[in-house]
Amino acid sequence: MRYLVTTLLLLLVCSAYSQDASFQNANGRFILSNTKERTASIGYGDIDGDGDLDIIAANGRHWPEQNQVFFNSGRGTFTVSHPLDITSETSYATELADLDGDGDLDVAVGNDNAPNMLYFNDGKGNFTRGSSFGKRYSPTRNLTLADLDQDGDIDILITNRGAENEICLNDGRGGFSETKPFGSKTDSTIDVEVADIDGDNDLDLILANRDGQQNSIYLNGGNLDFSQKINFGTGSDETRAVAIADINQDGNLDIITANIREPNVIYFGSSDLNFSKSTEFDGSNDLSYSVSVADFDSDGDTDIVVANNRGFNAVYLNENKGTSWSKINIGRKGFNTYDIIAADLNGDGKPDIVEANSDEVNLYHFNQIKK
Repeated sequence: MRYLVTTLLLLLVCSAYSQDASFQNANGRFILSNTKERTASIGYGDIDGDGDLDIIAANGRHWPEQNQVFFNSGRGTFTVSHPLDITSETSYATELADLDGDGDLDVAVGNDNAPNMLYFNDGKGNFTRGSSFGKRYSPTRNLTLADLDQDGDIDILITNRGAENEICLNDGRGGFSETKPFGSKTDSTIDVEVADIDGDNDLDLILANRDGQQNSIYLNGGNLDFSQKINFGTGSDETRAVAIADINQDGNLDIITANIREPNVIYFGSSDLNFSKSTEFDGSNDLSYSVSVADFDSDGDTDIVVANNRGFNAVYLNENKGTSWSKINIGRKGFNTYDIIAADLNGDGKPDIVEANSDEVNLYHFNQIKK
């Protein structure tokens, strides 16, 4: 009897921590630092030009903290770091791109009710604080970088919860004085993705809205005319993040949503831009805060990773063109994960996972799924 009880307990423990076989964290040692910040966003790229992926952590959310730069050792460990700036800010978002056209990666930081800031790279990962962009005191929740006006430089999209969203147009030298609104003035937009949804060779906007507001696609009619809108979802979803991918491999882009206290859903695209066909890839009612996509199992299709607040984060492996999914829990249950990204940290050709955790250490997990 004692043997049977012990065996059952071991099986339960193994089931609860089955993520270790697929995503390695070496008993929790793979952390960006041992400091428990209020991290809300992770940005990544080759900041110092040495061929591996480095990380920027945006810290603070509603309370000023220093943002941090973490340099990759080349093996997927981060043994050198320094503050992005001496200033502490209420940072909610960070993204990297070559904003001034000099060939290295610069940083844009979105702050909650504080000026959003630019940081320019000297090519070696040393940053100079630039000017602010967008309205100076807005409830910014996310940034997206893309060449929206197709003039060859990178523009910045700002999503604001309960305030007008903004497109900040690049003058080609990293200046963003010209802004245009998108969405409605009452949107509680938490995330926006940019993709050519209608196949007309320009970039459309896919908005994730909270506070029971309608999720929408704004089609680019040319010259940044976003007057045509297509709705998706129930109309009252609490959507915190969206991702875009052709999940069912039919040639049309689909929309993946991360929702709060309701199932996470894929809305399948079609040639007539009707997103009524959908499936719940995650039927739980978790507090899902972020979603990213990558081919985690190297089988040629797109899988999904979801960040949850106070629950396990999870990878969902696409088993049959979006009709069935295998779930792998990762991370530690109870963490408040605000952002999650997929990036090849150790250069083995497989996407790893980095968590942005608020009031906890930030974890990363090496992909151990065998091809």
